Amino acid sequence: MKPLDIYITLLGQFALLSILAIGGANAVVPEIHRLSVHDQHWMTDTQFVDLFALAQAAPGPNVLVVSLIGLQVGGLLGALITTLAMCGPSSILAYTISNAWDRFRERPWRKATQAGLAPVTIGLVLGSGWILTDAADHSWAAYAITAATAALTLFTKIHPLWLLAAAGALGLAGLV
Repeated sequence: MKPLDIYITLLGQFALLSILAIGGANAVVPEIHRLSVHDQHWMTDTQFVDLFALAQAAPGPNVLVVSLIGLQVGGLLGALITTLAMCGPSSILAYTISNAWDRFRERPWRKATQAGLAPVTIGLVLGSGWILTDAADHSWAAYAITAATAALTLFTKIHPLWLLAAAGALGLAGLV
C-alpha cells in the first residue's frame, strides 16, 4: 500500500470511528483492533495490546492509542492524521449538538435518548475489555487473573492500581 493510500485509509476510518465513539475512544477499541490487526494487518494482537497499554499508562486522554497506531503505521504524519481524525469529527458534532441539547433539556425525547445511550456506552466499553482480554491473554492463568481483577474491581473497594500491581507481580513470578 502506498503512503498516500495509508493516510487516506487512516483519515477515513478514524473519522468514522470518531462519530461512533459514544463514551470515548475506548468504546470503539474492538473496531480499532479489527481494523488494525485483522483487516489492514498493520500489527499483531500483541503489538496492539502493547500500544493500548502504553497509551493508558501515559498521562493524557485515552485517545492516545490512535496516535500510537498512526505513528506505527504512517510515522509522525500518520499519528497526526489519526489523532485529528479521531478528535475532529466528534468535537464538531458535540459542539453543534450542544446548543440544541441544552435548549431541549426538558423534552421527554432528550431524557429517553440519554437513558438509552448509557447502556450502549457500557456495552461498547465492555466489548473493548473483551477484545483486549482476548488479544492479551493466551493461557488459562492469564484469563483467571483478568477475571479475578475485573470481579474485584466491580465488587470491592480495592483500588485498581493495587490489583494491577498484584497481577504484575504474578506475571513477574512466572505464573502467566
